[in-house]
Amino acid sequence: MTKKIVSACLAGFQCRFDCASKEREEIRVMVEKGEAIAVCPEQMGGLPTPRTPAEQIGNKIISKTGTDVTAEYELGAQQALKMAELTGATEAYLKSRSPMCGAGQIYDGTFSGKLIEGDGVFTKLLKAKNIKVIAVD
Repeated sequence: MTKKIVSACLAGFQCRFDCASKEREEIRVMVEKGEAIAVCPEQMGGLPTPRTPAEQIGNKIISKTGTDVTAEYELGAQQALKMAELTGATEAYLKSRSPMCGAGQIYDGTFSGKLIEGDGVFTKLLKAKNIKVIAVD
């Protein structure tokens, strides 16, 4: 069986910046069946829930209030990557557009909802290890 890593918010955990989840039944079922491991890289990097929204600006992750949270994002991405490697994951189903988990498109750093091409911090690490990333809305 192919092991998968999934964004915890997609599995129904209320770990997003706003304490919400973005539960997708098919993702929750994968976790229930033991086919996937749910991770929240932001929490794994020490960020609280709730937390101020953040977006990528160049190589930095900056919160809406101007706080640089790059170190927390990088730590969380490294910890989540370790989980993926320990479990032998070959695929990841991650929340689209996120500065951590976005794949292909992320918010542009203006907090206006505008999208640009790019990958989140965790997604970049997974792709570098040849782990397939699937963006989930």
